[in-house]
Amino acid sequence: MTHDHARHAHHDDLAQILDLDAEVFAPALDTVYADIALAADGPIRTILDLGAGTGTGTFGLLRHFEDARATAVDASPEMLAHLGREAARLGLGDRATTLVADLDQQVPDVEPVDLVWASASLHHLADPDRTLAEVVRLVRPGGLMAVLELDGFPRFVPDDAPGGAAEARAHALIDADRAVDMPSMGSDWGARLTKAGLDVEQHRSVVLQLTAPLPEVVGRYAAATLTRVAGAVAERLEPEDAAALDALLDGGPDDVRHRPDLRVGAERQLWIARL
Repeated sequence: MTHDHARHAHHDDLAQILDLDAEVFAPALDTVYADIALAADGPIRTILDLGAGTGTGTFGLLRHFEDARATAVDASPEMLAHLGREAARLGLGDRATTLVADLDQQVPDVEPVDLVWASASLHHLADPDRTLAEVVRLVRPGGLMAVLELDGFPRFVPDDAPGGAAEARAHALIDADRAVDMPSMGSDWGARLTKAGLDVEQHRSVVLQLTAPLPEVVGRYAAATLTRVAGAVAERLEPEDAAALDALLDGGPDDVRHRPDLRVGAERQLWIARL
């Protein structure tokens, strides 16, 4: 596979996971958007989505705040092209604009907005405190910044079920990698927002616990996520764990797309802060 083909394959796989994640998490995300609406000091008409990816947060916010327009920022032109196509398909093309920018290099120079949104993006930053100090100027006085951050990858198979222990050990390897590669994952983002000059008004856990019967999309989400997890640690897995993870994805009786004990267990943290 050429470098360009590999890069596009990586983009397509990640885009699929982001879109499936938004579909599975939709009810939980609706409660987040409602919290933002309650915290706002007036109508939210302008939104800046930092690290927008495929635009799932952008679109969710635009649906909730029907008078708003959003600027979606991401370092990946491919992701923003995907976002633009989806915005047009959803009839949101006139309310969503895109801006290519690497937040590690420079925060874009845009007019202050009513809401800055950052979902599962801040932990990717090399120096999040520096970037947040610059982001503050993009929030209008009295405006909000909402941060929704990951605690880790979701889990799908009970520990005592076939494949469950292998999934747990794969996650342990991923967690060890993230401690080195993304040391700010799991940060107290409230403290970081306060340091940047914002007043944190809400912090809560957003918990997703789904069990059977589950819609078909959950099986596809589990398969896509576990494929990515297994690929990331494939060379370090014990042979029996590699075989067990393969069995979760090979179409056999243990495949996550049709097993009755499939579940989704995930937790994210929400902070809402005001300038």
